[in-house]
Amino acid sequence: MKLVIDTNVLIAAFIARGTCHELLEHCALRHTILISDFILNEFETKLVSKFGFSAEESAAATALVRTRAVLHSPEPLAERVCRDRDDDNVLALAVATSANCIVTGDKDLLDLAEYRGLPIVAPERFWQFDSYMR
Repeated sequence: MKLVIDTNVLIAAFIARGTCHELLEHCALRHTILISDFILNEFETKLVSKFGFSAEESAAATALVRTRAVLHSPEPLAERVCRDRDDDNVLALAVATSANCIVTGDKDLLDLAEYRGLPIVAPERFWQFDSYMR
């Protein structure tokens, strides 16, 4: 299965053991994680600015994600979909790569529930989705 893991899920996976950490480990082993420069840059920046990582720690975490994900450079969406324009970058990546789902903790994206038939699921709901897709 191909999936987009949003920045907030990646951050949660790196700052605490729990659902997001387990999800990232599982997906790195069993699925194709799709990533964009936008998500990687946001991930690296927020680890430093919001979570106190050093620049070196943040760069190392970003490098690790790069080794476990497939990098794409999607075109922006033709129309604005989300209130937060940054969320449109996640949708654009998922559409451009024909992802099977987006995993996010972002309320605005979760409120959509799906976009162009693409499911948008919370990390805690991913396990149910994963079982269904097998």
